Amino acid sequence: MGQSDFAPYFYDNGAGSSNGNLALFSISEDTSVGTHVYTLNGSDPEGEPVTFGMTFDKGSRDYFSVEPKSGNMTLIQTLDREVQDEIVAFVTITDGRNKVVENVRVFITDANDEKPEFLNLPFVVDVPEDAASGSSIYRVQAIDRDLGSGGSVTYYLQSTPSTKFTIDGHSGVLRIRAGESLDYELSRTHFVTVVAKDGGGKYHGKYQVMTSTAIITINVLDTQDSPPLFVGTPYFGYVYEVSVPGSEIFTVFAKDGDQNNPNAMHYSILSGSDGFFIINSSSGCISLTSFPVQLKNELYELKVGPDGFSDYSVTTVTIRVVDLNNHPPTFYGENGQQNRFELTMYEHPPEGEILRGLKITVNDSDQGANAKFRLLLVGPSRVLRVVPQTVLNEAQVTIIVENSSAIDYEKYQFLTFKLLAVEIDTPERFSATADIVINLLDTNDNIPKFSSEFYIARIPENSPGGSNVVSVTVTQEYLQLWATDPDSGLWGEVKYSIYGSGADLFLIHPTSGIIYTQPWASLDAEVKSKYNFYVKAEDTEGKYNLAEVFVTVLDQNDHPPEFNQNFLERTMIIGAPVKIEAVDEDAEEPNNLIEYSIMKADPDNIFDINTSTGEIKLKPYIRSMEIVQNITKQKDCRWSVVVQARDRGSPSFSTTAVVKIHITEAVSRPMAAFLMQSRDNPMKALGLTVSIITVIVLVTVMISTIMYFRNTKSNRITPARRIIRRRPKEQHSWTFRPRFGQSDQSFGKFFIDDDSSDNHNTNNSSPRAKPPAPSAPVLPPPPPVHSRPSERLRSVPTVSGSLASRNTSRSSSWRTSKSTDGAQRSGQDKDGSGISSALVSELKMRIEQKINEANQGYYY
Repeated sequence: MGQSDFAPYFYDNGAGSSNGNLALFSISEDTSVGTHVYTLNGSDPEGEPVTFGMTFDKGSRDYFSVEPKSGNMTLIQTLDREVQDEIVAFVTITDGRNKVVENVRVFITDANDEKPEFLNLPFVVDVPEDAASGSSIYRVQAIDRDLGSGGSVTYYLQSTPSTKFTIDGHSGVLRIRAGESLDYELSRTHFVTVVAKDGGGKYHGKYQVMTSTAIITINVLDTQDSPPLFVGTPYFGYVYEVSVPGSEIFTVFAKDGDQNNPNAMHYSILSGSDGFFIINSSSGCISLTSFPVQLKNELYELKVGPDGFSDYSVTTVTIRVVDLNNHPPTFYGENGQQNRFELTMYEHPPEGEILRGLKITVNDSDQGANAKFRLLLVGPSRVLRVVPQTVLNEAQVTIIVENSSAIDYEKYQFLTFKLLAVEIDTPERFSATADIVINLLDTNDNIPKFSSEFYIARIPENSPGGSNVVSVTVTQEYLQLWATDPDSGLWGEVKYSIYGSGADLFLIHPTSGIIYTQPWASLDAEVKSKYNFYVKAEDTEGKYNLAEVFVTVLDQNDHPPEFNQNFLERTMIIGAPVKIEAVDEDAEEPNNLIEYSIMKADPDNIFDINTSTGEIKLKPYIRSMEIVQNITKQKDCRWSVVVQARDRGSPSFSTTAVVKIHITEAVSRPMAAFLMQSRDNPMKALGLTVSIITVIVLVTVMISTIMYFRNTKSNRITPARRIIRRRPKEQHSWTFRPRFGQSDQSFGKFFIDDDSSDNHNTNNSSPRAKPPAPSAPVLPPPPPVHSRPSERLRSVPTVSGSLASRNTSRSSSWRTSKSTDGAQRSGQDKDGSGISSALVSELKMRIEQKINEANQGYYY
């Protein structure tokens, strides 16, 4: 079986799509030629490539061209919806074998490209000269072929200052302007330019409004015979509750067609008035004959016609009785209607207090929504508030204090407010205003206030008593404090006084606030340069304020520099300066700054001086005594210099002193050098010597005290008590040799005796002589029997010794003795100064050891 071959087809994407088969496709008439407007789109079921095309009926223009492969459709002719609002075309799609043709319609949408066109040109109008003011004389017509807002037409006149006509913007009805009239005898022809304007629309993407103009020629005609005609019907009139008898309700108007010889018009009410309305036969004015409250109906229809023309149709005038919002809000006081209210009160009333002196009532005589209004208080913000804020018909107005501090007599002697009543829900928004004036009375609610919390002043020292204190910030010749009390009358009067530790030398004028020095006061910057005290400003009721005053006594250059003496002597070591010093007792710089200079020197040009420190030194080339001796022939090298000390004050003071300078070289030993430098100042050397001696004494006392306490503690030895029984035996002697050296001279000589006596070797002639052999020690007698029977009796000989310094004696000796514990402590106290506790303890230990070995056979 053969393969099927299906025809290609278009895609139907519906309206609003930019590709497909042109279904419901529309294009604006202002689309530019050459614009790509659409894309034909379709496919072949077998997937074969397709081509597109477009054809038009014979005799019609080709508006579009189609690119076969892509299907892009391009506009090639200008469009005009007003000429042709749709285009009929045939679109094709083929795969080379099968071809599909579809009939399509392309809709052309409108653009605002047409101007309004006047109909029935030219415009020529004949108007009788007796045409009434405001009457219609012609209707202008213009059409715009565009659609929508671009096709709507409105009219207006290109007015001139003397134009007598007006036109209705929508209907195009030309009327005689209100208050104007035509006069055949004055002007028989009028030319009016009328403009027709469309509603605007887009064209090529921009919004535009198009207009057209035409000239209306108006010919004024003389009057002709014609029946009368009521102008401006239908007629409506209103009667309001405020109307009174005689009030005009409405005026009807009819004109006679006989313009060459018009008849006078006379009007009459034919029916429907019920006796409440009458008409002026000449003017056509309908008036009220009764009060509105007497009217029984809400609607009246009056039949009005001209007299003598019974065969002519009658017009109807409809009159409606309405409730009018004709009463604005009104303020009332105690004596009736009032628009100004005044009150006098003291300043600073309590917040929340009602101003009871204001008796205000507000009323609106209308009914319902017409009688509803709002109260507003206009004036200084948040000072007072009004209650109530919304009123229906009538209310008592209450004014309440909201901000007590703002009601201040010192700021405002009176306050003015506007009380407004404004209707809320009426189109008229009637309103009423009333002035509220509050006159304030003063109270003493303020304390005096200084212009500054502190004041700074300066006054030269040595000013005579009673001098004015000079201000630091102003050009006055005195310091005047200024304090104000905003209160009025006596409450605003301020008196001044001063007090404080620094106020003794000053006084103040009680009313002007000017500060002076006391008549007896003498200010001296060198004694005291700063004063401060307080100034008190007080009103008549005792309310006060304080300010602090700082007074600086300005130093004057009233002290010259002074040397301690006019003739000075100094010793100068070559290479080292000597210093002189003068003192200026002035208190401040530059009065107490001193400059030094050499006025005269002998010999000259030898010394330099530091102008600030007063240090005098030799010229740099003088480095040795040889150079000095070459300059002068004097052996003692004593030179004189006259030095001037000058202060930097204005005027400047100076003083001079003669300085005798002894020139010497530096010595090698420091002490000698110091003594040489201090020989011109013996008190300095004496002070240093006393200081050294004091330090040596204190160190000696301290060392002796420490040694004393150490020896006392280490020699407090309690011997062991034993009971010793001696057997008769010959006495043996021991010879002890010094333990701590080979020479006798190093430690002296050491002896032990068998009795309690001390043997001292005083022979120092032979340093190598050996000491005699000591006798055997004899045990001390037993102590008296006073102890308890159970206590063991012990008695051990002890040793006390002294060591003589080899600095004080070339042949020192050890001295020993045998004694009891009490004798040992007594001897040690006598010889304790200069003894080494460690050496004594060592000797005791050695002696006890020898005694124990010698008496070993006697213990049991």
